[in-house]
Amino acid sequence: MNKLLILSLRMLTGFTFCAFSTVMAIKSNLGSSPWDVFHQGLSNLFGITIGQASIIVGLIIVIIVSMLGIKIGFGTLANMLIIGCFIDLIMHINIIPTSNNLFSGVLLMIGSMFANAIGSYLYIGCEMGCGPRDGLMVVLVKLTSKPVGRIRFFIESIALITGYILGGTVGIGTLLTVFGIAYCVQIVYKLFNFDIKGLKHKDVKEGFIFIKACISNRGATNEI
Repeated sequence: MNKLLILSLRMLTGFTFCAFSTVMAIKSNLGSSPWDVFHQGLSNLFGITIGQASIIVGLIIVIIVSMLGIKIGFGTLANMLIIGCFIDLIMHINIIPTSNNLFSGVLLMIGSMFANAIGSYLYIGCEMGCGPRDGLMVVLVKLTSKPVGRIRFFIESIALITGYILGGTVGIGTLLTVFGIAYCVQIVYKLFNFDIKGLKHKDVKEGFIFIKACISNRGATNEI
């Protein structure tokens, strides 16, 4: 049970970092990150919130990566729902002030990239299933054997171009993210000696078995 609790807290912490990453990029007032440009474009086009757009995009990507062999686990489903809700919550309570100068804006954008990298490291390392966007990154790394930074750059570029066409906000911070996020991810992953190729994610069925085993072990411990 302790292992399950620690795993759950790690996953939620990772999701929180990812949500703050999105809001920090928006609040930097320098242009959103590439994925958020895409989400903003969808938000403007269909009259939905950014969080709702994030959930819808996540669902579509999950379908794609599942067809490419990535296991869909509890972490995948939780990522789609929780991060989107956290984004809307953080935006609603307005805990992060909007930047009104270039210096604070750049700091927020850099913080956003590292928050995203740390968040992905925390929850992906739980091996309970990748989130939609990180799942796409993982599957492309495995299929192409290209460095994670190069794959991340490619994905961010596609999201940016599509989002811009849909009317998302693009600025200097957006370009900073396109070229900087890959390096931030590589730095964080290298710092924690984290290799995504060696991960063995659990699908929903395997996740149920794992959770049941954790609870059973706890029960056996109490009987002793």
